[in-house]
Amino acid sequence: MFIYIFKHDCKDNLLTMINNLIYFDNNATTKVDKEVIETIVPFFDENYGNAASKLHAFGWVAQAAVEKATQQIAKLINCEESEIIFTSGATESVNLALKGIFEAYKTKGNHIITCKTEHKAVLDTCLDLETKGAQITYLNVDKEGLINLDELKAAIKPTTILVSIMGANNETGVIQPLEAISEICNSKNIIFFSDATQFVGKERCDVNELGIHCMAFSAHKMYGPKGIGALYVRRKNPRVNLIEQINGGGHQNGKRSGTLNVPLVAGFGKAAEIFENNFWEMGAHVSKLKNFFEHQLLDIEGLRINGSTKHRVCNTSNICFPKNKKITSLLNKFAFSSGSACSSANQEPSHVLTAMGLGDEEIKNSFRFSFGKNNTLEEVKLIIEEIINL
Repeated sequence: MFIYIFKHDCKDNLLTMINNLIYFDNNATTKVDKEVIETIVPFFDENYGNAASKLHAFGWVAQAAVEKATQQIAKLINCEESEIIFTSGATESVNLALKGIFEAYKTKGNHIITCKTEHKAVLDTCLDLETKGAQITYLNVDKEGLINLDELKAAIKPTTILVSIMGANNETGVIQPLEAISEICNSKNIIFFSDATQFVGKERCDVNELGIHCMAFSAHKMYGPKGIGALYVRRKNPRVNLIEQINGGGHQNGKRSGTLNVPLVAGFGKAAEIFENNFWEMGAHVSKLKNFFEHQLLDIEGLRINGSTKHRVCNTSNICFPKNKKITSLLNKFAFSSGSACSSANQEPSHVLTAMGLGDEEIKNSFRFSFGKNNTLEEVKLIIEEIINL
């Protein structure tokens, strides 16, 4: 990872560097769509009311914007509008789900099952819950990054209250067998939570078809603004209960207090609408880019794709390169990643690739390329040429 210290005397150089970089790090964040920006701006300088202000038009306009965004997001994942809770992002959604469910069901049991390749938002929250009396089972994954369903079944105890398995991995893009996990959870009356931050906005996500009971996701992974996320909480069959983690006003049906960030909520809704309306075109475009990228590189001796090539989101390619390919030398021309942006302060080898059985040297030579709707085939051809000529 490269950490730049921003100073006044190098600001212009850094801006020039950004303008000249070709961006292949869309799993870290995406460029905000122009239509989303146009949706957001009026709620800063014109319609700046508080959605909780019920006695005047400023508040009514703000509340109408929240209701519209809620409708757009609920339609995207096929849930009821009352099942959406807005948060500051996926990390808060994960914390609210895991901690809130644990507190709500701790008289029933204290056992949670998760996976070794989960995002740090889940793993670190589980570590915190262990200090509060939770017992956590961390499932293994195979070399393709997939859990073993038999291991999941065997891990279930009478005290198991929650299974937390992510939709798609942020480093490899590997998609877990969500429907099968849901069937297991339903058969045992266990809540199934999924961190779908890298899944929603890339793949079709119907929470009813997938059988997910509670789900975290975020706007900035789908061309929306940073600082706004959501938690889906099923209200029936089963009804999921959770304890509020932020107190102060009883907003959002007593599940998450605090003044709603109306501009970002409106932007989130617009991003959801754009994705839903353009899902097939966007998916086909980024799939074409990813597939072309990988197929052109597969002739390189010693190169290997990390993770399942069958069960994977459409845009993500995590590749282990041979030692002679000094991939980091390309970072002055292209933006890509060696792992999760959220773990950039951690210099230890990727916990995801470690769990998949890769050695330290293999992990050191592994990089994630995540393509987006704004990328072009010409840009992909440029980086392929640079890699081949290293």
